[in-house]
Amino acid sequence: MKFIVSSSVLLKNLQNINGVVATNPIVPILENFLFRIDDGTLTITASDLQTTMTTQIEVEASENGSIAIPAKLLLDTLRSLPEQPVTINIDTDTFGTEILTDNGRYKLSGENPIDFPKLPTVTKTQSVEMTSDVLLSAINNTVFATSTDDLRPAMTGVFLQLSSDNTTFVATDGHRLIRYRRTDLGTPASSSIIVPRKALQLLKASLPEGVPVTAEFSQANASFTFGGNGRPTTQLICRLIDERFPDYENAIPTNNPNVMTIGRTDLLNSLKRIMIYANRTTHQIRLSLKANSLTISAEDLDYSNEANEKLLCEYDGDAMEIGFNAKLMAEMLSNISARMISLELSAPNRAGLLIPADKEENEDILMLVMPVMLNTYA
Repeated sequence: MKFIVSSSVLLKNLQNINGVVATNPIVPILENFLFRIDDGTLTITASDLQTTMTTQIEVEASENGSIAIPAKLLLDTLRSLPEQPVTINIDTDTFGTEILTDNGRYKLSGENPIDFPKLPTVTKTQSVEMTSDVLLSAINNTVFATSTDDLRPAMTGVFLQLSSDNTTFVATDGHRLIRYRRTDLGTPASSSIIVPRKALQLLKASLPEGVPVTAEFSQANASFTFGGNGRPTTQLICRLIDERFPDYENAIPTNNPNVMTIGRTDLLNSLKRIMIYANRTTHQIRLSLKANSLTISAEDLDYSNEANEKLLCEYDGDAMEIGFNAKLMAEMLSNISARMISLELSAPNRAGLLIPADKEENEDILMLVMPVMLNTYA
């Protein structure tokens, strides 16, 4: 079996799916890419059993066949090559693989493709069409807030609620909660699923801008297919998290009479400066609010460090002091694109809501952050 392909095109497609390949997989064959040629189309597959990605490239090939090729060795070789056509010869009896370039020859041993796991099938019960920009916005606004605690598996993914009116993406790690809603996405029947964090991070890394995406869901798996417009077709299939997501609606406070409106970048930059002086374990900062004035302060008693800044803002409500984890708050503000944001509060021991003051069309974002106790009301 032999085929010819551009080194840069092959490298780019391999890099798009390489994130799936685990460093120490349970099954050794998963350290490889599966190459399959069918009538001049090269389909490359990477898998870790939970998530599988495939990408397709048109190549010059005289016959059909398949082989598993070591991922790291192939990628390292292609990264070091200048742009040029490369010829890949494969002995289908021994699985020996030879890469021929303008001035070099590289031999490596492949593996039997029959050992590679079969591509999971998604017997779709729901499907939704969207642009990659919409999906990227949903991922960027939620995936950072997923939990890394494997003892709470439901919170290690993003919860999708599909309905005829909208699609809602929810992520929480117990300290903060993000609800991202699209009113321009919907499905005929209502359903809900939990998509793993790793699958969404892979999509975030590989999704090009401005291409259509078809998302299909079954009870066990989700599939995202994108490409076209002259780009290779890529598909990601992941196993869904079969757990019950927390009842997040009850965690969102509804009566928040104290509202501060402030420039997002002003608040974010101030937080970044003040948190340098906060305790390195708790990252605790204090917000002191009164009429049209916000004072942000932090102190680290272990090192006698302290800092404070005063910012102008619009504040309607009672004078109050509330503590937050500056690291979590800064991360949330970094993932909002709005120029102005509102912080809605009810009491120093109740969650605060960060909401963009200038909203995008068809988009509704709500970010909840839990307070940390200050000595003044402990």
